[in-house]
Amino acid sequence: MDVSVVIPLLNEEKNIPILYDELTQTFGTIEVEYELIFVDDGSNDSSLEILEKLQQNDSHICVISLRKNFGQTAAMSAGFDMADGEVIIAMDADLQNDPADIPMLLEKIVEGADLVTGWRFNRQDPFLSRKLPSKIANKIISSATGVHLHDYGCTLKAFKSDVIKTIKLYGEMHRFIPAIASAMGVSIAEVKVNHRSRRFGTSKYGISRTLRVILDLITVKFLLNYATRPIHVFGTIGFISGSVGGVLALLLTIQRQFYGIPLSDRPLLLLAVLLIFVGVQFVTIGLVAEMLARTYHESQDKPTYYVRKIIGRE
Repeated sequence: MDVSVVIPLLNEEKNIPILYDELTQTFGTIEVEYELIFVDDGSNDSSLEILEKLQQNDSHICVISLRKNFGQTAAMSAGFDMADGEVIIAMDADLQNDPADIPMLLEKIVEGADLVTGWRFNRQDPFLSRKLPSKIANKIISSATGVHLHDYGCTLKAFKSDVIKTIKLYGEMHRFIPAIASAMGVSIAEVKVNHRSRRFGTSKYGISRTLRVILDLITVKFLLNYATRPIHVFGTIGFISGSVGGVLALLLTIQRQFYGIPLSDRPLLLLAVLLIFVGVQFVTIGLVAEMLARTYHESQDKPTYYVRKIIGRE
């Protein structure tokens, strides 16, 4: 088995040498070919210089230096694109993920899982600012996507190469990889992993990410359920809106024609007209979205299905 470890980092100069030593020790205990792909996401400390020195002495290391800070998702994508391994592992560079857990992840891959995600069972972070928001977010994401995991935020994950390389990541979507991959029908396993307190540097995570995560969750939910049939969501909303507006308009017409009730001072009339127009607009948006979805899939030859394996054909 060939293994690629992708490690995005930002200003982790004190953690890099320790992480490198731990990774080297871990891979010294298992018989696999491996590469360590460090992705420097625009660090302004000495992280890049340290990585360059390590690479000069170890051919297992590949260093990707991004021109500026593009964010963790983009840095991970750069590493995934460069990785050559049959199995690709993602982890943080802050020493909170334990390299000693890598053999356990690989074991799950050997057992047949396509994607293995870590669960920081005994998480070493402040409760109010980190653990409580994370628990709430995990519940919401699991409920919305239908992929029930205890810890979506754990970076330590292992993927089969053919799974992760077909996924394009944007925004803050690296945390939603299991949910996105579920649309491909992959086998997902979750394992308890060791989580350690941060020793050096400062956390790059904060409560400010909450809004971005919520917006990305809406995007993921749409992609999972309606990416190939957007007319179903927009058309349904439009049909309901137009129907309610039509019923109100019919009711007002009956009142005017048969009971002589004037409509000039009836706000309900404006509401009926508004709902009808909104309904027409949503149906139109759905049709436009259908055309865009077809263009997206056909122009880029995007598959609408994924094959695990074929038996009985040469």
